[in-house]
Amino acid sequence: MRRLALIDLGTNTFHLLIAEIADSGERTFLYRTKVPVKLGQGGISKGEITSDARERGLATLKDFKKIIEEHNVTEIKATATSAIRNASNGMEVVQAIREQTGIEVQVISGAREAELIFKGVQEALQMGSSPVLVMDIGGGSVEFIIGSDKGILWKKSFEIGAQRLLDKFFHHDPMSAGEVKAERHYLHDQLQKLTAAVLQWQPDVLIGSSGTFDTLIDMDLAKRGLPARDENASPESDLTLESFQVLHKELLTKNRAERLAIPGMLEMRVDMIVVATVLIDWVLEKYNMERIRVSSYALKEGLLAEMLK
Repeated sequence: MRRLALIDLGTNTFHLLIAEIADSGERTFLYRTKVPVKLGQGGISKGEITSDARERGLATLKDFKKIIEEHNVTEIKATATSAIRNASNGMEVVQAIREQTGIEVQVISGAREAELIFKGVQEALQMGSSPVLVMDIGGGSVEFIIGSDKGILWKKSFEIGAQRLLDKFFHHDPMSAGEVKAERHYLHDQLQKLTAAVLQWQPDVLIGSSGTFDTLIDMDLAKRGLPARDENASPESDLTLESFQVLHKELLTKNRAERLAIPGMLEMRVDMIVVATVLIDWVLEKYNMERIRVSSYALKEGLLAEMLK
């Protein structure tokens, strides 16, 4: 029997997942948590990690280390993505993490990130034989993968994550019509390679993984008077196109305090979710998506699946 700890150092959120693997290969999730570190805040658009963000990150990883030790973990796997990958002082942060916590962090490429996200989504749901479009909105980058149950057909990571979009377009609260329009124009320009790939493979289902999509599911459940998901809930959910549009319009017309009061909203997502839903809305409209499926599994579950194989 072995116990693994998987840490995902995201641009907005740090995730910790602890799993126990029996000799038979059966896995049990023992612990999972996410902390809004906001590693990219204040620095991502300048290509650096600020000292405040670095300290928040280190404090969170020290807490993670204590939890890991309490669970008698035998192996730790930590990955860092867009914020550290693109920061001029990213490797200094990795070194500080090693010196202060003993955790070895592997900085992964956008292509590798996309690959692991796809593997995580495969663990959560059956994709079917027709191509689907998988989308993971991080704080620093957004990964798009076109694939099916046979594997990946096309993948690309774009440095247009929610913290970057926030810095670039969110200057009024609620977001102004002009800012929404400007973001949509920007997406049209930045995502031309995705547009070409969608034209080639013709996916008509969007699968959103973790983060923003999880929060949209929680908001939708609350709106429909249904109980919130618990930790043992299925990692797969559906969000109707109509429900998404209702939530999107609501997010565009409310200010921060009003958004925070929406049942199901998380404080860590209250601002980024606005620019993120503009992105989702653009993708749905531009590519004529017919359905939204949501996977609560993403990078760390993909990494675990890969380690077990």
